[in-house]
Amino acid sequence: MIKRELTDTIVIHCSATPATMDIGVEKIREWHVDDNKWDDVGYHHVIRRCGTLEPARSEEMQGAHAPVVNHRSVAICLIGGLNHKNEWEDNFLNPQWVTLKALLLNLIKKYEIKKIIGHYQVDSRKECPSFNVPDWLEQNNLGEYLQV
Repeated sequence: MIKRELTDTIVIHCSATPATMDIGVEKIREWHVDDNKWDDVGYHHVIRRCGTLEPARSEEMQGAHAPVVNHRSVAICLIGGLNHKNEWEDNFLNPQWVTLKALLLNLIKKYEIKKIIGHYQVDSRKECPSFNVPDWLEQNNLGEYLQV
């Protein structure tokens, strides 16, 4: 793994799992390490369905989540994002939203964050994290971090 030199972006992801599947870091680690042969979980933080925040990859290291911005970003993964037909769906729960906002505020204070984006904003093949990130940022008084 490579140490990240710059941190000015936060990328929000989802696990692309149905609402009935409450997984955490260990299951994602299995997918990323065993299946993908990565060094570790690609994300830095995982937010479970109940709102519990789980640390994943060390924050000081580059993530493996969005190649265009891995070198400058911290990655957050919300568990959920698909419906029972494996279609993209905003099925996140209130405790997840509360934890997401608190984590974003913490990371903004910790780093020189300039923008917060959804995975789909740097990879047009994705709909992850299954919600409109700019709208959510505006609704949560974080509009100053919209991608410019």
